[in-house]
Amino acid sequence: MHEDDERYMEEALRMAAAAAEAGDVPVGALVVLDGEIIGRGGNRREVDADPTGHAEIVALREACRTMGRWRVDGATLYVTLEPCPMCAGTLVNARVARLVYGASDPKAGAVRSLYELCDDPRLNHRMAITTGVLAQRCADQLRSFFRAARAKHKARAIK
Repeated sequence: MHEDDERYMEEALRMAAAAAEAGDVPVGALVVLDGEIIGRGGNRREVDADPTGHAEIVALREACRTMGRWRVDGATLYVTLEPCPMCAGTLVNARVARLVYGASDPKAGAVRSLYELCDDPRLNHRMAITTGVLAQRCADQLRSFFRAARAKHKARAIK
């Protein structure tokens, strides 16, 4: 773990909270290059009616616009939840140098839980991976969101 990992994950948690306020699953991500945040994102699937609106994709799109190219060589992506297959594949394609994530995702995680796409030797790029940074806080944020969503759904069903 690097000395700034927790500080950047705190910012990703803020992005996740903003996504939740907008009605999306609270996942936040940011792309950092040379100590500067060049891309930020929170889940936007519901807001944009877009299945590709995952936090990692949103943050990478902004980072690529910032850099003026599709590769983010040397960059680190921070995300509160282990990336899914789509996002893990995008990280490989974008040539992210390092991935740092908080909570594991046993249902859809494609970095360690179900697959290991980000360091699969059969692919054309691999990256350094740090897991579990502020994992409990990241997981708690997700659990709280889904608990509230289930309670809201249950209350509607009772009416």
